[in-house]
Amino acid sequence: MANNNELYVVYFWATAFFTILAGCIVYFIVLYQKRQIQNKAERETLEANFKQEFLNSRIEIQEQTFAHVSREIHDNITQVLSFVKLNMAMMDNIGTEQRVKIDENRDLIAQVITDLRDLSKSLSFEHITKLGLAKTIEAEVQKIEKSGIVEVDFSIKGEEYPLGEQRELVLFRIFQEALNNSFKHSGASHLKISLQYIPEMFNLTVEDNGAGFSANSLDYSRGSGLTNIENRATVIGAAANITSSPGNGCRVKVTLNPLQQLLQINEKHSNSFS
Repeated sequence: MANNNELYVVYFWATAFFTILAGCIVYFIVLYQKRQIQNKAERETLEANFKQEFLNSRIEIQEQTFAHVSREIHDNITQVLSFVKLNMAMMDNIGTEQRVKIDENRDLIAQVITDLRDLSKSLSFEHITKLGLAKTIEAEVQKIEKSGIVEVDFSIKGEEYPLGEQRELVLFRIFQEALNNSFKHSGASHLKISLQYIPEMFNLTVEDNGAGFSANSLDYSRGSGLTNIENRATVIGAAANITSSPGNGCRVKVTLNPLQQLLQINEKHSNSFS
């Protein structure tokens, strides 16, 4: 009888020991997995922050370059051309045929000066900030229409509201990049540009009727331009959706929540080519 009791005691303590041991093993496994998940999240956060800083620095450098080029055009190149134009007007003792050619060249120089001033304004952060996004884009549309390169349908829907200087600057650069890609690659004859202001959503859309493309057949210049659009959108927490197919033109749509103040980067961001 005593032996049976001792066996029961040994069995009880052995069971308790192995139960506690199994519990400890499960606890340490769960703790290890939790720490692994935590470390992975921290690494992803660090990578996201690094990418955010990298993109911010890259765009800041680009804007500084644009500002420098804008000042050089405004302060130096246009002034030199203005002096050339003035000197040509002061030329005396020339025949009628030469005078006609000089006047034609003066007109060409005047046009170049105007175009360079327009370019200087489009590169200038201060000019964009002063006018705001909608008026700056509208001014660009008027220049396109005046050039006769393509037909443009431009619309602003909803009541305009400010999106913040940085966001509006980045959105304008996206607009310029979309136009550049359309002019260089699509052969489009018609553009549709729209700004849509909804209380909790802003949409910028640039659509053309050009040749279109397949995502698998992008050349470097077009691919890098569209990547720039995505990167810029990511910096301001927006989603850039680019859709195209051969023969069906290209559509660039940037969607932004104006109430979202934090700039975020997420590897699963909804930016996409399709």
